[in-house]
Amino acid sequence: MSSRTLKIALAASVALNLFAVAAGATLLINRERVESQAEAQQTPGRTRSPMGLVGRLSPEVQPAVRQTLRSAALSARPDFEEARGKRREALALARSPEFDSARLTALLDQSRAAELRGRRHLEVEAVTLLSELTPADRVILAEILARKRGGGAMGERPAPAN
Repeated sequence: MSSRTLKIALAASVALNLFAVAAGATLLINRERVESQAEAQQTPGRTRSPMGLVGRLSPEVQPAVRQTLRSAALSARPDFEEARGKRREALALARSPEFDSARLTALLDQSRAAELRGRRHLEVEAVTLLSELTPADRVILAEILARKRGGGAMGERPAPAN
């Protein structure tokens, strides 16, 4: 073999090896990504919105369940709006030069109480609704009672873990 042929073969071998290393790295990265997605799907908690769960119920109960969930959310809305409003007031007070710790504490207490009233209302409606369903439909819809980090369509937002 001539030196030119050896140089071309060496360059081709290096290019092929670089391609193989890149392919192997891509494979490892994608495998880790797929594993983390599979692990995330295994975590407990609500994985679907309440209205998304309604689509899995028996077709004959879907309209009534959808209407019940919608009316429960609408009736609890003022409590959640009050909670958000009090939380915004508390935040504004905490940022203002006229800081008042007693007033801030009172606003946070009022916000928390309003949120709990709203959640209680939603949970009472959910229990009533679940009691009216067949066991198979109840298993599907029971997921609405799971608390999901960051809040869900039903409006709950659990406190951060310490």
